[in-house]
Amino acid sequence: MRTAIGVDLGGSHVTAAVVSDDGAIHAQHEQDLDDLAFASVVDAVAAQVTEALKDAGSPVAGIGIGSPGNIDAASGAVLYSPNFGWKDAPLGEAIRKRFSVPVFVGNDARCATLGEHAFGSGRGTSDFVLLTLGTGIGGGIVAGGRLMLGHCWGAGEIGHHQIRPRDGFMCGCGKIGCFEAQASGTGLIRHAFAVAASFPRSDLLDVGRNKLSSKKIRKAAQAGDRHALTAWGNYTADLAIGLANVIAFVNPETIALGGGVSSAGDFMLDAVRGPVDALTTMVPKGTTAIEIARLGNDAGQVGAAAMVFRGGLSGDAVGA
Repeated sequence: MRTAIGVDLGGSHVTAAVVSDDGAIHAQHEQDLDDLAFASVVDAVAAQVTEALKDAGSPVAGIGIGSPGNIDAASGAVLYSPNFGWKDAPLGEAIRKRFSVPVFVGNDARCATLGEHAFGSGRGTSDFVLLTLGTGIGGGIVAGGRLMLGHCWGAGEIGHHQIRPRDGFMCGCGKIGCFEAQASGTGLIRHAFAVAASFPRSDLLDVGRNKLSSKKIRKAAQAGDRHALTAWGNYTADLAIGLANVIAFVNPETIALGGGVSSAGDFMLDAVRGPVDALTTMVPKGTTAIEIARLGNDAGQVGAAAMVFRGGLSGDAVGA
């Protein structure tokens, strides 16, 4: 059995895990990131990898790192990451100087897609899409058994296609009505505020604007709160538009929904499957399964390790 170190690098923490080639996690180490300067983040990654290597016991196949941003898959450089404010940051090179094993760096959402496809809800499929519905929308596309990277490593940025360019919310990328702006966890909160004037006695408004969470809205909707149900209905309508577009773009066998909002489970799936079918035209209706992702928060680490076993993100995505 081979093992690798899978690293999930986020805007607030870094996690390093010992992962075997069957997708199992054997040990994890996590550290909060208080300083997003490049040198500080490299130190934090190296510290957690060092701890994980102690747990691995035997030599590992390498270190895989999933990082936010546009990543040069060949060098492991982070060309641009708004999360960290980095440009042309040599992450792969910096970690290689610390450890005498192969190091691979890929976009975090693409790594999560690889993990979910190899060991989660996409296992056994040749055409698969993962969407993570969190603060934003991340994701990735597997087509014909291979993870799509794109001409400049930007394939899979599904969150930034526009679904409401005239009347939507402003997206962090600067466009109006991006799928991410409408259908992320942040989008659900914005939907709740957008209809708040119609529900002046809503319990959702008892907390400050900065404390209202997508989880609170979802739970209130499940409990029958009218304000939350209205926001949830508008949110899932936008989510359905984006999912139907994904089906039209790449015709996957399965779309898996991950991220915090996906914890709604069947409550979400029941709300979107019918509208998605209604919006699907050039692909036979009902032929794309829409499911909840199975690996949860572990997908990024598992996928980063899988990247090592395959010699990079561009390796064959079928089987481990």
